[in-house]
Parts: sequence; structure tokens; C-alpha cells
Amino acid sequence: MSAQNGLVLISDPLPPATEEILRNAGLEVIVGGDKLEESLPSISGWILRSGTQITSDLLDQAANLRCICRAGAGVDNIDCDAAAERGVLVMNTPAANSNAAAEHAIALMFAVARNVGQGHLGMTQGGWDRKALVGVELEGKTLVVVGMGKIGQRVCRKANALGMKVIGCDPFVDAAVCEANGASHSALDSALPEADFISLHPPLNDQTRGMVNDEFLGGCKKGVRIVNVSRGPVIDSAALIRAVDSGQVAAAGLDVFVEEPPAEDDPLRSHPAILCTPHLGASTVEAQDNVGLQSAQQVAAFLLEGQVQHPVNEPRA
Repeated sequence: MSAQNGLVLISDPLPPATEEILRNAGLEVIVGGDKLEESLPSISGWILRSGTQITSDLLDQAANLRCICRAGAGVDNIDCDAAAERGVLVMNTPAANSNAAAEHAIALMFAVARNVGQGHLGMTQGGWDRKALVGVELEGKTLVVVGMGKIGQRVCRKANALGMKVIGCDPFVDAAVCEANGASHSALDSALPEADFISLHPPLNDQTRGMVNDEFLGGCKKGVRIVNVSRGPVIDSAALIRAVDSGQVAAAGLDVFVEEPPAEDDPLRSHPAILCTPHLGASTVEAQDNVGLQSAQQVAAFLLEGQVQHPVNEPRA
């Protein structure tokens, strides 16, 4: 089948139903990152997760490409501007894994509040050091949610149900959105001194890269706890370690890192007050199924019917 009739590359692991939906729609499918280079000249659609980096050089080799769909929310591994210049639509599936990511943020909040990681590690080593692991409760504490997209909104609702006071911070979202999700609305500078917990959910861009730096952390209440299930580069890792060492930050729960995986000797891995998980935010059975199904449906709808769902760029050619 020619690219014009519909040939779709799935370059990262997704559930088998992803391929089935495309084939049932009458499209041909190529599966596997190892087939990327050889298939580029022929594909008209491309589905990926975070494991594939789509650069302008790769786009130059994909002359027949019409659309890209990120099976997930973040598109920082796609050169969306270069795609737009070449007339390639980029889409994502922003709601498909939002509940999984929100639940993981809440899980990390509980873990850093109650020293779950340190308690487990001590038990594996034969310890029973209860007195050193006294934690804090979430109920009654103030949570600042940075970024009020679909994941941030879910975190607000879940935290509100736990009895937390929730503040939403997002310059592109108005107070009504925060209030509808159980949160008050505030500028970030005003909210940070009130935060007992901070949950990070901003997109990664030039404005948010390294936003959690010495100035950000210095503006927080002493003993704040921070969790990040968004993108690793929004945190300045060295600044975070300095803040944890000084006691300005009591603990941090990190699911994402500047480099993934981080180096084996990365100090974030071994710091006693930092709990790390290997980018598990979207790693649930339900989320994996959802992103696969939605990405396949969106690509099929665009290639066969011209329907555009969840665009993140505007093709210019």
C-alpha cells in the first residue's frame, strides 16, 4: 500500500489493540523502532511514546508524512515547529493517561509524607527505626499545584477529597477553572510561602525549564515537600539537592529526570530524603490501553476523514 493510502509507523511499544484499530480501518502498519529509518520515506502517519525523538532531520526523510500522534500528553520529544513547517500535523492524547499520572502524584505525596521509601529500605536491611521516621499527615495541609492542565486538575480534586487546602497556579488558567476543581487560584509567588506540599504539572518549555531553582525553593516555606510527575527538566537538580540538604525542602518524590534513565551515580538516586520512581506516571494497564486506543483512533480519523483531534501545532505547508 502506498503512503497516500495510509501507512502508519508505531515506533514505541503500545498495546496490540493499537495496531488492530489501524488495520481494521484499512491502514497498513509498521511496528518497531528498529524499522524507523527504512520506513520513513513511505509513512503517512506516525505514532510514538516518549522513547522516540522526532527531529527535523528525521522529518526531512519522511516526505509523505501527514500526521504524528504522541500516545500521551508531553510532546517535548517532537520538533513540533519543524513538523509544522513541513505541513505535518502533531496531535497528542492529553486525557488518556491523566488519571494514572494524577494518582501517581498523590502516591508520591503520601510516600514522602510518611517516609515510605526509607521505611521499606530499612526493613530490607533488618532495621526497625520507627522513631526516626515520624511523618506528617496530608489532611489539613496546603498543596500548591503548579500547572492546571488535565493532570493538575485531577490532582486538585483528589487532594481536596483528602481534606487538603488546594491552591492552583497557572498563568493561562482563570480562577473559575481552579474553583471547579476544588482549588483557589493564586499567582505562584504568593502561593509558595503557603505550601506544605507542591505538585508540579507544567508543560516543558523555555519558561518552565529549570523553574524550580534556588529562587523558587527559597520562596517556599521551610520544610516543604515536592513531587514531580511532569518533566524532569522543570527542576534544577543541583538546586533541589542543596535545598534538601539545608532542610528548606523536607523531602521530594521524583518520577521524572533531566536524563532518563539518570546516571547510576546520579545523587538524586541515593539521597535519603528523595524518593525516586522510574517514570511510572502513565504506567498502568488502563493508561497504556487508553493512549494506544486513542492515538490509533485519532490517526485513522485524520488520514481517512481529515478529522483533527487534540492538535498541538498548526501545519503551515
